[in-house]
Amino acid sequence: MQKTSIETMTGPRILPADDASIAEAASKLSKGGVVAFPTETVYGLGGSSMDPEALDSIYRLKGRRQDNPLIAHVLDIESACSITTGWDDRCTLLAEAWWPGPLTLVLGRASDVPDQASGGRPTLAVRSPEHPVARALLKAFGGPVSAPSANRSGAVSPTCAQHVIDDFSGNPDADGLIVLDGNRSRVGIESTVLDMTLDPPRILRPGVLTAEVLQPLIGQIETTTIREQDASPGTTDKHYSPQTPCMLVEEPELVEHLSGNNQRCVVITSISGRSSLVQPPHELIVMPIDPVGYAVELYEALRRADAERADLILIEIAGENDPNWLAVRDRLMRAASDRIS
Repeated sequence: MQKTSIETMTGPRILPADDASIAEAASKLSKGGVVAFPTETVYGLGGSSMDPEALDSIYRLKGRRQDNPLIAHVLDIESACSITTGWDDRCTLLAEAWWPGPLTLVLGRASDVPDQASGGRPTLAVRSPEHPVARALLKAFGGPVSAPSANRSGAVSPTCAQHVIDDFSGNPDADGLIVLDGNRSRVGIESTVLDMTLDPPRILRPGVLTAEVLQPLIGQIETTTIREQDASPGTTDKHYSPQTPCMLVEEPELVEHLSGNNQRCVVITSISGRSSLVQPPHELIVMPIDPVGYAVELYEALRRADAERADLILIEIAGENDPNWLAVRDRLMRAASDRIS
């Protein structure tokens, strides 16, 4: 009697980022599949930039809006030029200084690149990641890989492989998803996105590379706060959000919430001396006092706070009016959007 094979759900799986796993992931990309992989900023959920069906799979798996563009990841300037238009000397200066690294450039989209790669826009966001696993995957695959962060759309971005598993376990569309383990992301928040189709160029999404760092290379750069979907991911008003209601507070509001109601709170702060204020049943998460260290810890802290299943997450505002804190404040404002009293 012939045995009947029964397919079982395997769910997403973490693989060590060795040569065999990278080859398996590259093979899956070449067949139109989607894989999760580490970058120095956050983990990405990637598919071939030239395959409409793979790009559709990314949107479906994340529950992502179709007008929310993806970032195409490439190895070098030559690869970037092959999928974009409008590359100029300014782009070369920026890439030579900061690629590979956490800088995304928005340019014109080449005619053979599918609409889905840019959310239907005529532009395309492109960057060269620094993480050695991401670079090994791009080299093994041999083409550009479009990838947003590897999490449910609008939720807290992942900075380790387990975060990806946490977000997609139980999702039937994630059955068999490969997650390459590249340890914890070094930068911790998404790349700076610079729109080079505008004059002067404009930062659409702040990152660790600020306008003050980039301007000496190419001159004036505009920085504005964007609250609706633009040519960059991460520009919607509500983004990077934990499931627990989240509020940005200053000290008077913090004291009021901890003492004036019956809600159990998790407090995230970089201000010293809060351990005497935040007493059980409340929880305290202490953050680094510098913006670089804070960025590295930010998404892990939001996930830890969410896991407490408290009534409210209270975040003390950090670095007001300091341009080095702009990217962190941007993520916090969007995480708490529509939840601020």
